[in-house]
Amino acid sequence: MSLVCGVDEAGRGPLAGPVYAAAVILDPDLPISGLADSKALSASRREDLAGQIRGRALAWAIASASVAEIDVINILQASLLAMRRAVEQLHVAPGEVLVDGNRCPMIGYPVRAIVRGDSTVPAISAASILAKTARDAEMLRLHQIYPHYGLDRHKGYPTAAHLAALQRHGVCEIHRRSYAPIRKLLQS
Repeated sequence: MSLVCGVDEAGRGPLAGPVYAAAVILDPDLPISGLADSKALSASRREDLAGQIRGRALAWAIASASVAEIDVINILQASLLAMRRAVEQLHVAPGEVLVDGNRCPMIGYPVRAIVRGDSTVPAISAASILAKTARDAEMLRLHQIYPHYGLDRHKGYPTAAHLAALQRHGVCEIHRRSYAPIRKLLQS
């Protein structure tokens, strides 16, 4: 039987923080009930499912691409880089890699992109959940260092509160300088 690996990313849209990706090979003998697109789940449900995924999957890995990498190679390429890093960390080789979206990372396995795969393919849903919970945990860690931006609430997304905090406190090293709102602030 060929093992299928699901891959997804979290954090393409935020103005701050790294982009995360996860790769998951589910165990067909240990199904996990309730897998869905991470954005459709509550934070507590995501955390519960993330624990089940880490405990029951045949293999899983989480990787990221830094703010500096995002600014140099762009967010799409950084997302694909994080995906490739996650797949390369797996201790079990997949027979096929299924990626959420319409672009595939360059990896040494057969790979296929599936639009909305995070809501239709359980392994991609599992990857979505691991990537989102890992990124959220990193944003909570960064909130401890930079509390004035409110990262614990908006996770770096361009909310009105985050934009107001940027106006008040300026840009710091966790902000993506290649993103238009940050670039505009740096130019003013």
